[in-house]
Amino acid sequence: LLGLPLGGGKGGVQVDPTLLSRNELEELTRRFTAEISPFIGPDKDIPAPDVGTDSQTMAWMLDTYSTDTGYSQTGVVTGKPIEIGGSLGRDSATGLGVVYVIEKAVQIINLKMTEARIAIQGFGKVGMHAAIEAYALGARVVAVSDISGGIYNEKGLNIPDLVRYVKENKVVKDFPGTQHISNSEILELPVDVLAPCALEGVITEKNAHEIKAKIIVEGANGPTTRPADEILHKNGVIVCPDILANGGGVVVSYFEWVQDIVWLFWTEEEVRNKLREIMYKAFDKVYAFSQKSEVNMRTAAMGSSLERLQRAMMLRGSAW
Repeated sequence: LLGLPLGGGKGGVQVDPTLLSRNELEELTRRFTAEISPFIGPDKDIPAPDVGTDSQTMAWMLDTYSTDTGYSQTGVVTGKPIEIGGSLGRDSATGLGVVYVIEKAVQIINLKMTEARIAIQGFGKVGMHAAIEAYALGARVVAVSDISGGIYNEKGLNIPDLVRYVKENKVVKDFPGTQHISNSEILELPVDVLAPCALEGVITEKNAHEIKAKIIVEGANGPTTRPADEILHKNGVIVCPDILANGGGVVVSYFEWVQDIVWLFWTEEEVRNKLREIMYKAFDKVYAFSQKSEVNMRTAAMGSSLERLQRAMMLRGSAW
């Protein structure tokens, strides 16, 4: 869908990292890396950070793998610190990609970003950066939430102040000038765009009829169940699926790998511009397919991807 020479997979260690010391985390990471080292590499599988991991984790993985192979191989992982081959713009990439999709989606309903009211469920790595970027474009972010619940102000939140507040207080709860709401209530607010950027399966057949947003942009993986998807489509809600909407992180991971291979690094502006080009192009392709085939955006994302694979397979002579 995004035109990257990458597949995808998940793997990890079942442990609560908050209960481990820094030394324990390092030892755990290095042992895990040593165990999977035969299966990873710059031209094989390339790990990237996810839940419970960060750039330091990736630095330990890089060092362990490089020690085993005898020389530094920065392309073996992405999401690394800038000082050892990381890419500028990687931390905010997924959230920024979400906002690029929102930009394209609101155009469909003839709305400008400066007129859009946005609610974001989740204020972690994805949701926080989505809020920052949307606010910077002039959108009105009226609600966000985290594990402490949600906050709402119909006039809009001051996102820079909220980011500082969360750094000091760890959660969004009790941010001045806001009304406390639950994580379920945030989904049903009267907004233009709803961006679920936290957990999977939060929009179901039980609450889909209560969704008032005209557009849903899935920053999380699988936040909408299949029955809910059908209900939303019948109700005219545009759902930008996760396979499209949260692809910004893997795109910039690919950018990082490319920069490591040639050892030529881009400015943050270059990274953002290249990401915007890819996300816009992918959105346009999916929306065009949905209109041509009269299907929802999720089906269109899969359909347009399979079309591309079909053409490639036929050209290579490996198709039916």
